[in-house]
Amino acid sequence: MAEDPAARSRIMRQVKSVDTKPEMKVRRLVHGLEVRYRLHVKDLPGKPDLVFRCRRKVIFVHGCFWHGHDCVRGGDAGSEEQS
Repeated sequence: MAEDPAARSRIMRQVKSVDTKPEMKVRRLVHGLEVRYRLHVKDLPGKPDLVFRCRRKVIFVHGCFWHGHDCVRGGDAGSEEQS
């Protein structure tokens, strides 16, 4: 069933791009290792979630939703067929 653009826009506004649960887990882990990092640096391509400037490394955290996994936490939440 096709959705109208206003409904799709409302749904996509609810999808968080920062401070997601997987991202927060990674941040807590890295912080526990006492490694310094920057968040969401806009001048880098793709706006990585964690940036380690002195090490010239970045981390992108993508959850199951974005990868289309078949696990319980991810999947295609908005595309269930309704009859």
